Amino acid sequence: MKALLLRDLALAVKAGGGFGLSLAFFLIVTVLVPFGVGPDTGILSEVASGVLWVGALLACLLSLDRIFQLDFEDGSLDLLVTAPLPLEGLVAVKAFAHWLTTGLPLTLLAPVLAVLLNLDPAGFPWLVISLALGTPALSMIGTFGAALTVGLKRGGLLLSLLVLPLYVPTLIFGAETVRRAVDGFDTTTPLLMLSGITLGTIALLPFAAAAAIRINLR
Repeated sequence: MKALLLRDLALAVKAGGGFGLSLAFFLIVTVLVPFGVGPDTGILSEVASGVLWVGALLACLLSLDRIFQLDFEDGSLDLLVTAPLPLEGLVAVKAFAHWLTTGLPLTLLAPVLAVLLNLDPAGFPWLVISLALGTPALSMIGTFGAALTVGLKRGGLLLSLLVLPLYVPTLIFGAETVRRAVDGFDTTTPLLMLSGITLGTIALLPFAAAAAIRINLR
């Protein structure tokens, strides 16, 4: 599992696996929003939490099709499936590697970009906390979607259509956490919901994704 994790991290960084692409996309979305919304700092402050979460969500989508597709094309996936490593463990490692190269950098970059959107300083720590709790769910759900579409030609669009509806609860509770913190309200409920979604996806989706891979490789 360690060797597989290091391999995926190296591919993501060296082979255009989406590491820099996701960060660049997140930056572009955040920079373009003020041009579209206008220079009113009050409006930007109100939409900041939602824009940052939507940007992070869309940035995660960019590299999902590479999670299994490259391994499928060069035959590595067949070897990994027959390896002693349980297929559920393979899925979990793939999702963890995606989070390390996409979700974690986006979480660390978000407070810097929040300044461009005039987010209230009170929301900065809660933005990081919500992204840290929610982005693992995005990676796990995305890995499940990638398993469903592995082997399909031009499956990127289908993958996005499958995954985006499943991302909505995470988006809602993540943005609501930051919004409540800025308004001075209690953030316990959205944080608990966000944590429950993440723990639920980590507990269930590796088995569902493994079953999808077995079916697609038959």
